[in-house]
Amino acid sequence: MIQKTLVLIKPDGMARGLAGEIISRFERVGLKIVKAKLVQADIELASKHYPTTPEWLDKVGNNTISDCQKYGLDVKKTMGTDIPAEIGKLVHKWNMEYILSAPVFALVFEGIHAVEVIRKLCGPTLPLLAAPGTIRGDFSSNSAISENIEHKPIRNLIHASGTVEEAEREIALWFGGE
Repeated sequence: MIQKTLVLIKPDGMARGLAGEIISRFERVGLKIVKAKLVQADIELASKHYPTTPEWLDKVGNNTISDCQKYGLDVKKTMGTDIPAEIGKLVHKWNMEYILSAPVFALVFEGIHAVEVIRKLCGPTLPLLAAPGTIRGDFSSNSAISENIEHKPIRNLIHASGTVEEAEREIALWFGGE
C-alpha cells in the first residue's frame, strides 16, 4: 500500500510561513518527501489543475446557493447570478487567479496509504469544518460563503490529491518527467 501523492502549499500557506509546519506534520507520521519544488504556475498549468467539467461547475454553484440560503443572503446580489454553472465559473476564475498569484510549494510524498493519511491530516477542504488538530483546523477558519462574498477563492492553505488516480495525474502535471 505504498502510495505517492501530490501536496501543494498554496499562496496563503507560503505567505504565512507555514510550509515547515505543514511538512513536519506529514514527516512525523512516516511519510517522506520524494520530490519538491517551488513553482510559479502559468495559465496552462493552472487550467489543467483546475479543470471545469459541467458537473463540477454545477456542484460548486449549488453549494454556493445552499450557503447563501443557509445564511439568509440573496444569491443574486451576493454572486451576481443565481445560475449554478455561472457561479461555478466565478469560483473557478477566483481559484485560477489565486493559484497564479504567487509561487506554490509542490511536493510529492510517499508512504503507506499516503493519499488518505495526508487528506486526513489536512482536514476538510472547507476550513470552517476542519477539526482542531488538522492543518486547516489549526491554521484557518475561512468558509466558502465568507470568501465568496469577497469574490475570493477559499484560502485553505493546502491542496492534497483526493485519490490515487488523481495523485498520478497531478504528479505528472506538476512534475512531468522529473
